[in-house]
Amino acid sequence: MTDPADLDALYREIVLDHHRNPRNSDAIDAPTHEGEAINPFCGDEVHIKIQLQDGGIKELSITGVGCSISQASASLMGEEIKGKTAEQITGLAEQFNALMSGSADSMQSDLDVLKGVKRYPVRIKCALLAWSALDDALSS
Repeated sequence: MTDPADLDALYREIVLDHHRNPRNSDAIDAPTHEGEAINPFCGDEVHIKIQLQDGGIKELSITGVGCSISQASASLMGEEIKGKTAEQITGLAEQFNALMSGSADSMQSDLDVLKGVKRYPVRIKCALLAWSALDDALSS
C-alpha cells in the first residue's frame, strides 16, 4: 500500500510543475471568448482566451499571476477542458466544486491532485479562480 505522505509529496510536485511550467499559456489567434477572474484578497489573477469551434474548445490560452495553487489549478483546468463541449465543462466544474467543498472525496481527473486544498479553506478560492475566469469567458 502507498504511504499517504508519498502521495502528498507526489501531488505537491505535480502542482509545482504546473505552476513552474503552465500549460496552454501561449497566445492564440482570434479567440472567440475572453474572461478573467481576480481575487481581491490576495491579488491572484487568471485571464483566459478561448476559441470555440463545433461546440467545443479548439484552442485556449490561460495566463495570470498568483500563488502556486491558483496558477497550477488554471494549468490543470486548461489541460482538462481542451476539446470538451460546454456541457462536459459544466460537469467538470460541478465535480471540481464538489471536490473543493468536501462533498466529494475525489474525481476521475488529473484535477484530483488538488483535493488536498480543501483542508485549507482560505486556499479554496485560489483553486476555483480559473473556473471563475472560464465561466466569465463562456458567459461573454
